[in-house]
Amino acid sequence: MTAAYVALGANLGDPLAALRWARGELRRLGRVTGTSALYRTVPVGGPPGQPDYLNAVLRLETDLPPPALLAALHALEAAAGRERRERWAARPLDLDLLLYGEEVWDTPGLTLPHPRAWERAFVLAPLADLAPELRHPVTGEEAAAALRRVGEGGLTRLAPEW
Repeated sequence: MTAAYVALGANLGDPLAALRWARGELRRLGRVTGTSALYRTVPVGGPPGQPDYLNAVLRLETDLPPPALLAALHALEAAAGRERRERWAARPLDLDLLLYGEEVWDTPGLTLPHPRAWERAFVLAPLADLAPELRHPVTGEEAAAALRRVGEGGLTRLAPEW
């Protein structure tokens, strides 16, 4: 089993219900061994006028290889009603594979670690909740240090358990 970190986000429909549903579905892909607090986040990029997001990060112990895990995450997004028409558009569910053990991938269909994870407060805050000393496999920077560097603007910590 390998520890994978998955970012969850939603800002359409009932975001909290979508994140709870996704957490339950992720248990079918392995064992959820950690869950961050829940955050409300101002949208970053994308079309103007989007509602705020709810964001969290889970640690999933899985034996699925990274491409299969990513395909399963995309299938869950589709099952929740996500349509990939416009980059960074509002969505009922967004699941990003942030890290998969210490693996580094750079293929057309998969980049690990996630290429923007260590630059986004809405990923780093929940990741630092869950694993503050977790290191980026390429740069070695800890999640908590990256969050201090990026800052927490636009985030509100809502609940430690959801």
